[in-house]
Amino acid sequence: MSTARVVVIGNFDGVHRGHQQLISAARAAAGEGTVIAVTFWPHPMSVIRPDRTPLLLTTLDERENLLHASGVDEVVVVNFTDEVASWAPEHFVDEVLRPLHPDLIMVGENFRFGFRAAGDVSLLTRLGKEDDSFAVSPVSLSSAAGQPDSSTTIRAAIAAGDVEQACRLLDRPFRVRGVVIKGAQRGREMGFPTANVPVPEGMAVPSDGVYAGWLTCLDHPDAERWPAAISVGSNPTFVGENRRVETYVLDRTDLELYGIEIAVDFEHRLRGQVKYEGMEALIDQMHRDIDRARTLLIGG
Repeated sequence: MSTARVVVIGNFDGVHRGHQQLISAARAAAGEGTVIAVTFWPHPMSVIRPDRTPLLLTTLDERENLLHASGVDEVVVVNFTDEVASWAPEHFVDEVLRPLHPDLIMVGENFRFGFRAAGDVSLLTRLGKEDDSFAVSPVSLSSAAGQPDSSTTIRAAIAAGDVEQACRLLDRPFRVRGVVIKGAQRGREMGFPTANVPVPEGMAVPSDGVYAGWLTCLDHPDAERWPAAISVGSNPTFVGENRRVETYVLDRTDLELYGIEIAVDFEHRLRGQVKYEGMEALIDQMHRDIDRARTLLIGG
């Protein structure tokens, strides 16, 4: 079996199905060798075009954990600055890639790099051949419904509330993380205590609505993963609420989660946000939402 050093390069935001395909190919090529992922932080668009910075699917910590879980041995994070953005493709190769001593570099077939994205797969291949230091293998990304797997496609699905499509492209439910804060406790008064997490700045969150999914306590890795009904928005029935993610663990009123970091995984969209005339109508709808969430998640 081969023992090659294989480098993969990308933003890897979300570590979605296309990224996993690239890593799987690298893992196969490396054999018992080493797979190294080169990624960038912050997102290059935040430096090149701050007005077009995308909402991120994962934090850097989450990205690194997902890369390792997908088969990467080492993660190299390039601190993306104005200086790095100005590097010619040749300089990027000399500064970042050659010091890793790769035998093979694997990238998506549409890979671009260097100042004004001047470099492409063909240039990278030529640079590797100049001193016979590394080979380059482009990988064709898989697609669903005629569209390539990409972080951009997933962000669009999440913005539309289509968490089912995001789940298919990510190969897992879309996740929002945060520390539980104390809210107005209206849910508790209505018999549905919720764990409230502010919408994280700069991170993607599904559009306002009600969803079915799961809650996990990250402060307790061995804790149970609980089925949940999830509300995203500012709750239009009440005035003056801030936008947040509110999660009710089905049939549990005994959980004390304030100050605990949780993960909320979105699997199904139930409906959009609606302003109800009075508490009774809202409670009736919440019962219907919970019943549907229970059916979707646990079958009854």
